[in-house]
Amino acid sequence: MRICFHLTLVGLALGGTACFAASSVVRADARSGRLIRTVPAPADSVTRSNVHEAIAETSRRHDVDPLLVQSMISVESAYDPFAISPKGAQGLMQLIPSTARRFGVDDAFNPAQNIEGGVKYLKHLLTLYAGDTRLALAAYNAGEGAVAKYRGKIPPYAETQNYVYQVGKRLGEARRTAEAPVKKEAPRTDGYSRIVKSVAADGSVFYRTER
Repeated sequence: MRICFHLTLVGLALGGTACFAASSVVRADARSGRLIRTVPAPADSVTRSNVHEAIAETSRRHDVDPLLVQSMISVESAYDPFAISPKGAQGLMQLIPSTARRFGVDDAFNPAQNIEGGVKYLKHLLTLYAGDTRLALAAYNAGEGAVAKYRGKIPPYAETQNYVYQVGKRLGEARRTAEAPVKKEAPRTDGYSRIVKSVAADGSVFYRTER
């Protein structure tokens, strides 16, 4: 049996339909300790830079901090678009099927759709909890019912509390990095002014010197 997924990012054509065998691998995520089942990605899978572009565009449309979305994806799936949790959560933002349907996601393994659905859900939660990021994260992980059960507090579940902590930690690191002053390059004395890095659409990195 083979499964075909059509991978499309916002405004980007990513090489058509990718087909691969319907096999999976279960592993423990080194950061969260959660068991993650992954489907092997095809050779022409999307790159992280393209995923970041989709995050930025989707976050802008829904007025959500893209650094928060990046931090969630890092904890949820480690940027694996084919990740499947033991509870059936799928893709980059680990949408369970009912949540995917609720927010209009037809293919949770399509990165653009997954990010769109995940950001919509996050926006809903941030609105529901008056901008309280910690409660929104707790509900994203454990469900709105769990937060309501504990009267607007983070549920006392080890997984949920660790999830809120890990996302918050990565968000803090990302914000500090974004706010750090840019260091000026020292003048070169070898005839070249600087080394320029560029990233191709397939994720390949190239360096060139400029005078």
